[in-house]
This record gives sequence, C-alpha cells and structure tokens, in this order.
Amino acid sequence: MATQKKIPLRKCVATGDMFPKKEMIRVVRSKEGEVSVDPTGKKSGRGAYVSKTVEAVNQAKKKNSLGNHLEASIPNEIYDELIVMIEREKLK
Repeated sequence: MATQKKIPLRKCVATGDMFPKKEMIRVVRSKEGEVSVDPTGKKSGRGAYVSKTVEAVNQAKKKNSLGNHLEASIPNEIYDELIVMIEREKLK
C-alpha cells in the first residue's frame, strides 16, 4: 500500500487562494531590506508567494499586498520581473 506524498501548499498574497508550492513564485526580503524574486524558493529571508498569473501580480501591485507582507516597499521592477517570468513559462 503506497502512501501519497504530502504536497506543500502556499497562500497567494494577492488572491488568498491556496496552491501547491511549485505553482507559485516566491518574492523575498533579505535582512538588508533588499527585495528580489526567488525562482528556486530557497533564498533566506522573509518570503511571500504570488500565483503564476498576470492578474494575480497586477492585483498584488494594486493592493500593495506584497509590500504589506514583506514589510518593505516593492519597486516596480519586481512586478515587471514577475510578469516576464510568467510570460516565459507560458511559452514553454
């Protein structure tokens, strides 16, 4: 009898929906206060997850939910980088 492996779920800061960790993009604030996108999910620091949809990224930008969760100001380049990553993944 095979036991099924538990799939880690994370909550999207924009939509509030739960998704498997692999279907999310992590944004990290380091101890120095630097905000960056973490495609591997292994960077140290405070992390927040966003769904891999352009709508979720735009919603997070509009509501500033990423900034609130990370307790830091999020530059527009981070949102642009997230959208580019999502578009690239759709092309694969």
